[in-house]
Amino acid sequence: MSGGVPPRALTIAGSDSGGAAGLQCDLRTFLCCGVHGTAAVTAVTVQNSLGVTGVHEVPAEVVAAQVEAVVTDIGVGAAKTGMLASRAIIDAVADVVARLGVAPFVVDPVSASMHGEPLLHPDALTAMTGRLFPLATLVTPNVLEARLLTGLPVRDRAGQVEAARALHDLGPRWVLVKGGHLPPDQPAVDVLYDGTDVLELSAERIPTRHVHGTGDALGAATTAWLARGLDLVEALRRGKQYVTAAVADAYPVGSGVGPVGHRWRVRDWPAEDPPPAVPA
Repeated sequence: MSGGVPPRALTIAGSDSGGAAGLQCDLRTFLCCGVHGTAAVTAVTVQNSLGVTGVHEVPAEVVAAQVEAVVTDIGVGAAKTGMLASRAIIDAVADVVARLGVAPFVVDPVSASMHGEPLLHPDALTAMTGRLFPLATLVTPNVLEARLLTGLPVRDRAGQVEAARALHDLGPRWVLVKGGHLPPDQPAVDVLYDGTDVLELSAERIPTRHVHGTGDALGAATTAWLARGLDLVEALRRGKQYVTAAVADAYPVGSGVGPVGHRWRVRDWPAEDPPPAVPA
């Protein structure tokens, strides 16, 4: 890939001042998966390993303008959303994504931080499901988000499947209900549903509390592989492999929950040489 123009991917997400999640995580993941990362900033959070203490939203028209500036000049092979914060931002993103035909389009329906702080206003949930889901190639709720979006209990694999079916009825092509928030005595199985078939993607549970940015890394890695031309299932499989390795490489920073690690992808890169191409 050195010497040529890499595929491009776009994240539409909030900034994490602690560097563990949000667009900072997305851009690191894009790089490690061999694509050029671009970003439309939706909000600035005041955040560290202990939690979120403040959120400052970017005006919706500025968010949309960032997307348009990137797409119409640099171009994107795939895009994803993260924290969108408000109904106005969601509406603006839906309008510009639909008008410019941005695809593949991965929607991570972020509604609360891992510490439990709300990151999406309640009135924005209907905009999320009504405006963004019909545009989405893939939506990637965790169990907590699936409960919030569907009202279903989602306590086990059967609940994941039921939630995936309910969310698919809202318009996305594919739904992935992630299983990492299920009780620790259950396997970490993600359920993928396309309206007909259910596919399970499993991985070992890694004993660490440092999991900040897990959902962002999975969504960003999957988006990167979509930008590189892989089909959805294979892109998601590679995304799952990436985030599993990142959790295994997690480390403590600060007094709270540390980030998943990306160093496993770059640890062996010689400083004087360009990064190696990611195997296709």
